[in-house]
Amino acid sequence: MAKLSKEEVLKLAYLARLDLTEFEVEEFRTELSNILTYVEQLKNVDTDQLSPTNQVTGLTNVMRDDKLIDYGYQPKKLLENVPFVKDEQIKVKRMVG
Repeated sequence: MAKLSKEEVLKLAYLARLDLTEFEVEEFRTELSNILTYVEQLKNVDTDQLSPTNQVTGLTNVMRDDKLIDYGYQPKKLLENVPFVKDEQIKVKRMVG
């Protein structure tokens, strides 16, 4: 059974940038130890006869070829319809707060 020490939990909390109380340290020490014990049990499961599972929904990825469609417009001609242009790009108001 894997038991974490208080120091190990504090090190994990430091790496995760968590500020834990003494109660939380003890609580996480118990919970994380239980999780590690469960993972150790999973290591002992015989999976030799099982095939890997990477897709469970039955969906397939549909791909299409990229095709260039020429609509007969030139970028500079399109920019004539835009109210504000800077360096051949559409200039808009700031969008973030």
